[in-house]
Parts: sequence; C-alpha cells; structure tokens
Amino acid sequence: MSEQPTFVLIHGAWAASWVWDSLRTVLEGQGYAVITPDMPGNSRNPASPEQINMQGCVSHVQACCAGVTGPLLIVGHSGGGVVATQVAEVMAEQVAGIAYIAGMMLPSGLGFAELADEVQKTQPEAAGIWPYLEWSEDRQSSTVPPQAVCDVFLQDLPPELAMAAAQRFCAQPEGTRALVAEWSAERFGQLPRLYIEAQQDKSVVLSVQRRMQQLTPGAKVVSLDTGHVPQVTATQAVADALVGFAQR
Repeated sequence: MSEQPTFVLIHGAWAASWVWDSLRTVLEGQGYAVITPDMPGNSRNPASPEQINMQGCVSHVQACCAGVTGPLLIVGHSGGGVVATQVAEVMAEQVAGIAYIAGMMLPSGLGFAELADEVQKTQPEAAGIWPYLEWSEDRQSSTVPPQAVCDVFLQDLPPELAMAAAQRFCAQPEGTRALVAEWSAERFGQLPRLYIEAQQDKSVVLSVQRRMQQLTPGAKVVSLDTGHVPQVTATQAVADALVGFAQR
C-alpha cells in the first residue's frame, strides 16, 4: 500500500468525535484525509438498541469509510482501541496499520475489565475512572462527573480548559463500552501497529498499557509524558508519531 492512507480516528468511552478536533486540523494541514466517526449511542449518533454493540460500531465505521478507495490507518483512543482492533480484523485488506493512543490493545477474546481487575490486585490505581462513574437507574449507561474528567482524564490541561472540555463528555451506553474484540493471526495479526503511551495516565495507567503491550507484542512504541488524552494535550507530538508511522 504505497498510497497515502486516510486516518480513521475512533474515540473512546464518554467522549465523541470532538476529542479529535485539534489532531484532525494538524493531520489535514499535512495533507491527510481524516475520518472521525461518532460511535452508535453517542450523543452525536443516537442509535437503536440493536446497533449499540460491537457489530453496530464496526458497521458504522465501515459506512463512514465507504467512499475511501485507498488504504486506511485506524487509530483508537482508550476504549476506542477495542473497536479499532475489530475494524482492522474485518477490513484487513484495506488497512495499512493500526495505532493505539493509551488504547486498549488486547489479545483476542480478552476484555479490558478482566485485565484491569488482575492488575488492581497489586496496583489499586489501575481502577482508573471506574470508582468515579455515575450510573443510570438501569445501569445500562454511565457518565463521568466533570471534576473527575478534569482530575483523571485531563489533569495536564490548565483547569479552565479542562473544565470546558469536561462539559462535552456524555453518557456512555454499556453496549458500546464493555466490548471484546475477536481477531485472527492471519488478518489483524499481520498488520503493523503503533502504541502511543501516556506516561501520566490516571485512567489506563502506564502499567496496564505496558501489560497490554506484553500480551499483544509487536507494536512500535512511542512514549509521551502526558495524561490520558495526549491528542488534546500534546497534539503535535501525537501527529508526529502518527505521520511517522504512516510514512513507514
């Protein structure tokens, strides 16, 4: 795939496509096409219950990419990494590579909660955002209080900017949060991967990020001294890492 890829940026839980605005501007300024889907059930993409699952997410990304004839470079932030993995498995023929930004890069069939629970036995901080969540009465969706967004996701932004961003986070359906990817060595397993670490992450803590790298080896690693959302707090560094990966 020698043609310049189109970046497909997949947001994580409680966020939406807006979380990519700064990165999108930089990538487009360097001549790349960028697609930023909103996952089904997000406030920007209301969906029926039967669409709020992994298949609904993958189908939505496929629909967003339907007009692209060249290669795709799939990027997943945080929980969006699980969707990125499944998209790459399903669309492997068109995918040039997958990048994870503090993302959930997991072995086939392993859920993030299972991994995090194991790490918490010796590192309680691996609970991340979980203790702060506020649940709907039926426990089918959750929200993150704005102050928790500031403290756990965006601690490396100035407080006023962090709080402004926190107001944009939304309710997250469980059907598109607690996802597990299933992939094969012949498809996803053959694709180049990049992992962008966030060293100061309080949500997907660094030890968990590195455990995922051990369990799913083979990714090129770029390490940034940031919190959980480096595409917002260190946009140029993330863009440089992604463009360097794309140019490989």
